[in-house]
Amino acid sequence: MRIRLALLLGACLIGTAAHAADPAPFTPDQRNAIVSILRQALKADPSILRDAIGALQADEEAQEKARIRALAVDKSDPSAGNPVGDVTVVEFYDPRCPYCRSMHQTVENLLAQDHGIRLVFKDIPVLGPASELSTRAILAARNQGGYLKMQAALMGDPAKPTLESIRKTAAGLGLDANRLASDMDAPGLRAQIDANLHLAHVLHVQGTPVFFIGDQVIPGAVDQAELEAAVIEARKHPT
Repeated sequence: MRIRLALLLGACLIGTAAHAADPAPFTPDQRNAIVSILRQALKADPSILRDAIGALQADEEAQEKARIRALAVDKSDPSAGNPVGDVTVVEFYDPRCPYCRSMHQTVENLLAQDHGIRLVFKDIPVLGPASELSTRAILAARNQGGYLKMQAALMGDPAKPTLESIRKTAAGLGLDANRLASDMDAPGLRAQIDANLHLAHVLHVQGTPVFFIGDQVIPGAVDQAELEAAVIEARKHPT
């Protein structure tokens, strides 16, 4: 106990010195004495350092969970499944990402099996111009009630999209191609994409897809069972 108190005192003294208005509140001898206390404490009880690292990791995990709980789900976000479901799954995806494409059917199967899930999409074009074009088309199709249809069509087409091919796809889906092309350039749509990209940065999204379910973060292409397990866990701890 005395060792830990000495360590705490030394840390507090050094912290005070670092933040004081006077850049040198201690003499060299005093600072050396503080460092000596810290060294002796760590030699006598190495578990102090282990405990400190453990506490730091626990704090970082708590902060990460807080960020997840604060995940901004805007009413303007496109969604699927049950709009009043008891569990919300948030998916960050890029329509040109091969892993996102491989997860598309898995996610649809999950929604078909569990009718208590609300799936919220966060479209983030991170793979270049083709991703940007596809994302704009998918979001613009929402104005005509065709978000999911355009999403499925473009994510199921391996060909690199062009504006002309998107117009043809829109017409084939029964959408107004001219309106879609105009809506793709709307300032509000650009703002939504930017907001999604900013949120992805805040939540440390490093790639796609990434699923946020309760306090859990599930990156990459996973099997349906892993998503199901995360949903079950989220129901045990509703936020």
